[in-house]
Amino acid sequence: MNDLPPGPVRLQLFLGPAVPVPAPRFVVDALTGLKVESGAGDAQSGFELTFSIAKDSPVQAFFPITVPVFRCVVAVTVRGITEVLVDGVVTHQDMTAAGPTSVLHVKGKDISCVMDLVPFDGLPYPAMSPAVRALTVLAKYAALGCAPVVIPSLLEDVPIPVDRIPVHQGTDYAYVMALAKEVGHVFYIEPGPVPGVSKAYWGPEIRLGAPQPALSVGLDAAHDNVATLNFTFDKEKRELPIVAIQERTSKAPLQLPVPDVAPIRPPLGLVPPLPPKLHRMTDTANLTPLAAVMRGVAHAAQHSDAVFAAGTLDVAKYGHVLRSRRLVGVRGAGTAFDGLYYVTRVTHDIRRGSYTQSFSLARNGVVSTVPAVPV
Repeated sequence: MNDLPPGPVRLQLFLGPAVPVPAPRFVVDALTGLKVESGAGDAQSGFELTFSIAKDSPVQAFFPITVPVFRCVVAVTVRGITEVLVDGVVTHQDMTAAGPTSVLHVKGKDISCVMDLVPFDGLPYPAMSPAVRALTVLAKYAALGCAPVVIPSLLEDVPIPVDRIPVHQGTDYAYVMALAKEVGHVFYIEPGPVPGVSKAYWGPEIRLGAPQPALSVGLDAAHDNVATLNFTFDKEKRELPIVAIQERTSKAPLQLPVPDVAPIRPPLGLVPPLPPKLHRMTDTANLTPLAAVMRGVAHAAQHSDAVFAAGTLDVAKYGHVLRSRRLVGVRGAGTAFDGLYYVTRVTHDIRRGSYTQSFSLARNGVVSTVPAVPV
């Protein structure tokens, strides 16, 4: 299968209010470029459609500004495998007039931007752990084809109603992001597996599973499948959090170091550097011991990577669509940097006759933990 030529890339564009449908022919014919950016949960994914249109083109009026939710779904098919790149909502348009034709830019974010419209401040969640609260918030968006996938943390802090009752703060998106940061989880929208369907993932960052085909560099022209690939080793990115806990009976202060330990986030580098920085978390003294430890685990997970890579590739040469939030192998870079990485960000740039990607990778240390990577 890997020896087969990639063949043409088929682009599928779905548009419409609430329920997206295949875009009409005149819209697809006017499309000249498309960009989709997909991260690992630190920010919302986004997209930009570029159209070249005449001044009297109906494309100008096709994206109505009076509809509160105008969906846009982008999917590509490479080697017979369809990948949904984004399931989003159009947020604004820019048009530049240049002679007889104009350039129209239609921009938007993934479907999580619908969760960022209405604040629900003050809504109580009695006796609900962070995972139950996240599930309660996300369940209402199933009507848009967005199924919630919530994974509880290893240490669940269930508040006792006589002590405290958590309340909703801000919009749904802001609140679930705050809950995820509080317990060391991530939140993002994973589009697919078919157009019009997506999942809202709230849970730990999973660095397990079958890796994507390897990125090859430094071999030869016949086997290299990336255009550029640069590596950075920065041990100062790693930090060891020191959690401050106050024992409730004696009021004695305790200082606890919290290492980066996560069963579904195994080390991808065999030799991680020792954390050169100690981060004292003084804002945890008023929390329960369980909640304080969860804050420490979250900080350790967010500051565990020390090796980073960034590069570009041509999908026709690579033969696959590189996806973010998954593992990928690297070979040909040398003993220190070969092995598995976690894909933290991918930007898709699609034009007629061209499909390129820029990407960012990360892992905790140098030297591979596996003897070989799949190609």
